[in-house]
Amino acid sequence: MSATTSRKELTHDRILDAASRAIRRAGYDGVGLATIMKEAGLTHGGFYAHFASRDALLAEATQRAGRDTGAVLVDRLRQAQAQGMSPFSALVHTYLADAQLENAECGCVVAALASEIPRQSEEVASAARARVLGLVELVRRTLPAGADPAQAQVVAATLVGALQLARTLQGKAGRAWLANVRDKLIHQYDT
Repeated sequence: MSATTSRKELTHDRILDAASRAIRRAGYDGVGLATIMKEAGLTHGGFYAHFASRDALLAEATQRAGRDTGAVLVDRLRQAQAQGMSPFSALVHTYLADAQLENAECGCVVAALASEIPRQSEEVASAARARVLGLVELVRRTLPAGADPAQAQVVAATLVGALQLARTLQGKAGRAWLANVRDKLIHQYDT
């Protein structure tokens, strides 16, 4: 790999990092290319050296956000399981942690953008649908032995919806919402 290729890849990565945070923070339509490029420490003019279009950036940023969040989730799940939690309980506590209320920028891309996905181009929507299916698969893998695998869809929908509604309520009410949903999910699926 040449120094030029390496530098271009690093720059591409900086743009993706900024874009993945920006779309979770402000939504697909809430940020412009100039804002993303500025957050990446670059000029707007360099955008097309890295992406064919805004949709190409949004699709790749969605994939990046999902991979990054997935890696954090898996790491936190391992930590919680090491402390004696079941995989399912660890997922519920991690996904619905109080810290997620004010941290949409670094949280699950599905919870941050679910309502916007149907209004996106096919390129962006396809990347987002893959993230939804990835979340369902993660939930399926954590369900207790003998659980109906189809319940993974119900649990994933509950996790995403609970986080979105708790963020709407904010503060003490949002934290109480998350605690209630955590308790109910664990009681229902992990007894």
